[in-house]
Amino acid sequence: MSANVDLNERPDYDPVIQDIADYVLSYRVESVEALDTARNCLMDTLGCGLLALRFPECTKHLGPLVEGTLVPHGARVPGTSFRLDPVKAAWDIGCIVRWLDYNDTWLAAEWGHPSDNLGGILAVADHLSQRRVVNGEAPLTTRTVLDAMVMAHEIQGVLALENAFNRVGLDHVFLVKLASTAVTAKLMGASRQQLLSALSHAIVDGQALRTYRHAPNAGSRKSWAAGDATSRAVRLADIALRGEMGIPGALSAPQWGFYDVLFSHTNKDLATKPAALRQFRLPQPYGSYVMEHVLFKISFPAEFHAQTAAEAAVILHPQVRERLDRIARIVITTHESAIRIISKVGPLANAADRDHCLQYMVAVPLLYGDLTAEHYEDAFHAEHPLIDQLRDKMEVVEDERYSREYLEPDKRSIANAIQVFFDDGTCTEQVAVEYPVGHRRRRAEGIPLLERKFASNLATRFPAQRCERIISLCRDQAALEATPVHRFVDLFVI
Repeated sequence: MSANVDLNERPDYDPVIQDIADYVLSYRVESVEALDTARNCLMDTLGCGLLALRFPECTKHLGPLVEGTLVPHGARVPGTSFRLDPVKAAWDIGCIVRWLDYNDTWLAAEWGHPSDNLGGILAVADHLSQRRVVNGEAPLTTRTVLDAMVMAHEIQGVLALENAFNRVGLDHVFLVKLASTAVTAKLMGASRQQLLSALSHAIVDGQALRTYRHAPNAGSRKSWAAGDATSRAVRLADIALRGEMGIPGALSAPQWGFYDVLFSHTNKDLATKPAALRQFRLPQPYGSYVMEHVLFKISFPAEFHAQTAAEAAVILHPQVRERLDRIARIVITTHESAIRIISKVGPLANAADRDHCLQYMVAVPLLYGDLTAEHYEDAFHAEHPLIDQLRDKMEVVEDERYSREYLEPDKRSIANAIQVFFDDGTCTEQVAVEYPVGHRRRRAEGIPLLERKFASNLATRFPAQRCERIISLCRDQAALEATPVHRFVDLFVI
């Protein structure tokens, strides 16, 4: 056979694609811990979205593409009066959820925010539940949403354990697109072949670069990128359910597949390795591990690698607030991922730039004893020049133990330590915080604070009586699971 022709034998679907499809079609969520955590995650994720509605830079993106569009049985966007088609509703929900960098987090070889998938899940479930009732069928229950959340978390998180998409310049929202495609296609009634097709299209769809998350180009796209990904997933699921053929070798096709095009050649560490090592590594089967171990952002709306740094800064605030003019230097001891992602010097151009700057997220709580979403805004930054003066005095160093334990499965710490030195030769103690309050190791301490955060976020949008009704339902696992999805969403409509 001539070497100048392709062998046109259509392959089976890549095993990675088949494994995801079989997981969402056959897995039954039985873990009490996973379902309880998913309930808390649902509360927290919606609360983050409601809080984001206070910011015009977020709300300018919301609503129908054509003003006045009416969508029968359309999906609702919590905290608004919008009723949209599921694709745009997924975009809007995903946008508000992610805007303030305050929803849950997963940290491994790849980073991400698994609750970003709620955009697609809730939009599709709300629409389908309404449509089922109109057709005389039983509505979907909120348990369906919790199950989908557990599975979306698992797909995104397990793929992130040992696959560093950031190393080849790809944004983690690729995993949002993949996970949302899987679970929304299932919700929409996809067969196995339709699910395989949908997943393959998510893989060949072209993936976002991380450019907008890093200096010197950090900007607000990072706040809507996940909404875009979960929305695209709904669209691809719909395309597959209409009978569109899939691309079986989406990952493995020589020269043209994801592995060869996007996952190896730009990575110097991988480029010299055998092809088998340039593929996804999946160290464990899919189950409910990720939801059980997910990290909640409870204390601060800040990139998660800085959560413990901000906590340490708050602890140090009383010791430094009367001696700010005597500070000579500030040493931040951290882990490799924080240095690679959020350590930066120089001017900070916008709010999105500031909430991805480790030094900024330390300076503010050192100065003021807290860190809120408003602290990133242009007006606040302009009025407080001391922030940048403190940033100029900071040194960032790596602790190899912190970097190692960040990746150890039985620890997964996100450690930071801060010590402040004064011009008279004295210094504070080094305050180290290795596990943030949102970590699984601090659940007993964290969940009451998470509930308080949810109540506070609800109060920014709804009257007290509505808030009490929502909180009461969300605290009752059995009642929440049994509630029809569209009735649950009703509670969040303006």
